[in-house]
Amino acid sequence: MPSNANKTQPTLASVEGFLATVEGDDKRADASALAALMAEATGLQGRMWGSSIVGFGTYHYRYASGREGDFFQTGFSPRKRALTVYVMPGFAEHQALLARLGKHTTGKSCLYIRRLADVDIDVLREIIVRSVRHIRAKHPVAD
Repeated sequence: MPSNANKTQPTLASVEGFLATVEGDDKRADASALAALMAEATGLQGRMWGSSIVGFGTYHYRYASGREGDFFQTGFSPRKRALTVYVMPGFAEHQALLARLGKHTTGKSCLYIRRLADVDIDVLREIIVRSVRHIRAKHPVAD
């Protein structure tokens, strides 16, 4: 792997096997439900990226610096503190939806949700759909 390549790469590990190892019945159920939601919203099956991220689809990016690579269009990781949902274009276009989502926090491209019961699932689905639509329009799809 080139030194400037993404550290997080797709693997051949089983998504179902990974989801079965998520600690806590509620978090495991939420992770499985989120995987199903993302599969439905993207029309794609998830695959493991690294040891703890379930990613859906891929796209190819190229920065002005010359760095380029492939990454997942959307995905999530059931972290200890929260479900981390990756919204690759960030949240600038999603402020109205975020206001209706429910209990959450955000990072640059990460949406943190403690439990799916804390958010409006339809709003979450719309955020995912719009995010993936943005990525597919802006970048060549590698899948």
